Amino acid sequence: AYNLDDPLPKQLLKYIGDILQGDFGPSFQYRDFNVTELIMSGFPVSLRLGAAAILIALFFGTLIGALAALNQNTKIDYLVMFFGMTGISIPNFVMAPLLILLFSIFLNLLPAGGLGDGSINNMILPVTALAFPQVAYIARLTRGSMIEVLGSNFVRTAKAQGIPMKHIVLRHALKPAFLPIVSYLGPATAAIITGSVVVEQIFGLPGLGRYFVQGALNRDYTLVLGVVVFYGCLIIFFNL
Repeated sequence: AYNLDDPLPKQLLKYIGDILQGDFGPSFQYRDFNVTELIMSGFPVSLRLGAAAILIALFFGTLIGALAALNQNTKIDYLVMFFGMTGISIPNFVMAPLLILLFSIFLNLLPAGGLGDGSINNMILPVTALAFPQVAYIARLTRGSMIEVLGSNFVRTAKAQGIPMKHIVLRHALKPAFLPIVSYLGPATAAIITGSVVVEQIFGLPGLGRYFVQGALNRDYTLVLGVVVFYGCLIIFFNL
């Protein structure tokens, strides 16, 4: 079944041919399942986690960045800049245990891990750990882009015409300021996909990341290869 007795070139060609047909081969560890079935069982959890993290990062990052740009060189701006530097500096594998310590152990507000009954409470901490660095980066990106747009000629003309600042921001400034954020969605998605490997393992979520780590620890090479190829295809797709 594993074709390990064939020459290496033949094994490689057969493996590539099987991948093109959606067959990643059998798993060494999970004897009753093949790798494709394991990927399909774990992908919905990873998709739910990643999609929620992307949406939260977009919403809060844009909101915080716009707030900082509209209050440039004030305490709000400095606070957002400090948050941006801190968020980018703390990786999610450090943020995740800190969130568990604060909200699960000290405050006892949220579950420390697992899907439980599938409620939103079980997803808050892992989604926050994944989204936090991206919120910080998008906030800095939005701030810089918004400041540049607010200093442009058409915005100054709109101010001179007496158009309210709220209308200027919502109708004229926000759209061009959002362009760099759209271009960053590909790298952000890739960062969240790769970050979910560690976060899912820390929070005990049955996603692709957990299968990847368990496969690496148990030398389940076909499972590791399958997850890597699947992740690679996703990253290429989101960067097109």
